[in-house]
Amino acid sequence: MKMLHPHRARLQRRMVGSTNRWRFPREAFSGDLLGLSQMCKALNVDFEEVLKNPDRLCISQIQKIFSGNLKNKTIPSGEADVILTCLGSKWELHQPQLFQSETLAKLFLMALAQGTTSPTKELERLLRAHSRGNVKERPPIKKMVISLKINDPLVTKVAFATALKNLYLSEVEINTNDVLGVLASAHILQLSSLFQRCVTMMMNGLMPSTIKDFYLAGCKYKEEQLTTACEKWLEMNLVPLVGTQIHLRKIPQELLHKVLRSPRLFTFNEFHLLKTLLLWVFLQLNHKIQTVPVHETVLAFFKSFPKKHSFLDQDAGQSLVPLFLCLRLHGIIKGKNLEELRHINFFPESWLIRVTANHYHALENGGDMVHVKDLATQAMRFGLLFNQEYTTHSEMIAVYGFFFEIKGIKHDTTSYSFYMQRVKHTDLGFPSLLYEHGPVSLRTERLVKYEIRAQTLVDGKWQEFRTNQITQKFGFVKPSCKSHALKVQTVGIPIYASFSFIFPTS
Repeated sequence: MKMLHPHRARLQRRMVGSTNRWRFPREAFSGDLLGLSQMCKALNVDFEEVLKNPDRLCISQIQKIFSGNLKNKTIPSGEADVILTCLGSKWELHQPQLFQSETLAKLFLMALAQGTTSPTKELERLLRAHSRGNVKERPPIKKMVISLKINDPLVTKVAFATALKNLYLSEVEINTNDVLGVLASAHILQLSSLFQRCVTMMMNGLMPSTIKDFYLAGCKYKEEQLTTACEKWLEMNLVPLVGTQIHLRKIPQELLHKVLRSPRLFTFNEFHLLKTLLLWVFLQLNHKIQTVPVHETVLAFFKSFPKKHSFLDQDAGQSLVPLFLCLRLHGIIKGKNLEELRHINFFPESWLIRVTANHYHALENGGDMVHVKDLATQAMRFGLLFNQEYTTHSEMIAVYGFFFEIKGIKHDTTSYSFYMQRVKHTDLGFPSLLYEHGPVSLRTERLVKYEIRAQTLVDGKWQEFRTNQITQKFGFVKPSCKSHALKVQTVGIPIYASFSFIFPTS
């Protein structure tokens, strides 16, 4: 006899019962119910009891028998043979489609075991007919009723109907407003491909109005891919986008804490991040507010609390302390902003004294930040949000009398560079507001340890570019006045560019 598949691994055979059915020892159950029945007889195991406990059956193997005729997901023309009662409605289904759902398959097998005098013969007849793929040979079976109770509040009738429709269509259309319900329905029905499609759709649909619900769904169904996507998206958009909308109120404290601790967190500067966090607290305490208030309203609210203790020392604020410990308050260096912090009586006095002392010692030592050691967790941070319309974009910053320009340049449609450079306060076009009410250092050199990072979203995945941690002396003339440039090749837009630096002891 001619060997048709000479390279195929030889299957092992196991003697089971009197008819020597094929069995594959590496799998618990191959889908051969006739062989399973005979094995149960040989081992004196009650096959009826096995059917009553479908978890002991390998449902996925039974599904293979039906899946051969479902490759094109042709909608059956015959009458439905299964009635599913769920969510106060009755849904008519067909057995081959039903077995794509492990949950429904188990319900069907349990109903078969309880509703017929000989479930073994019924199931054997059913499986034989379907394995031949001949509709005419399939036995006439009266409509079987199965019931599914759902307690998940995310599941709606519309979403559940969409999930059931997926049993019949290769790619069912999912409405954006129903994606949470479809995800929950797919989880209950154990439709893995539909579930993953919903996850992908949610990851691509992150925005201020959806971030909370999508994140909580990821936590509920233990979908780490989705929760990670939510965290990364919020790391970039907390300050520039979510922090400007009323949806900020919905951000869970646990998620906010994770994002604040992340070294990838984007912010224009530390005071911007503080304003966002103060607004979040304000919205938690004022549920009736439906529009984003101006910053002065937020300040006035916190000033209204008793002056005896700071807000974070009071009962309402103690649970929020871990959030504000994530801030780098020493990165707030403008005198006006520091005065604002003191007047609202939000932070404990000891925190403000420490910040003031650190600034004093740094100024006294020519800018050396003796109190800062770790660039990743303690550096002063500034950011540029490089939008599509920009060809160049820059900001001026002043730190302890030293002045820097952080800058981004677009070279062509996919090529960018980001760098920082030291500038003199007397340079043409330098904004006088930066030095009129602040110190000016006359030191010709300033030792700086820095890192430049850029991130952008491309096809649902974050691209990250970064320099190493570089220590460099900055002078006033080229090339010493300019940092290493971070070169970026990407089609993503916008680009979130972060500049982190400290002044080491020189």
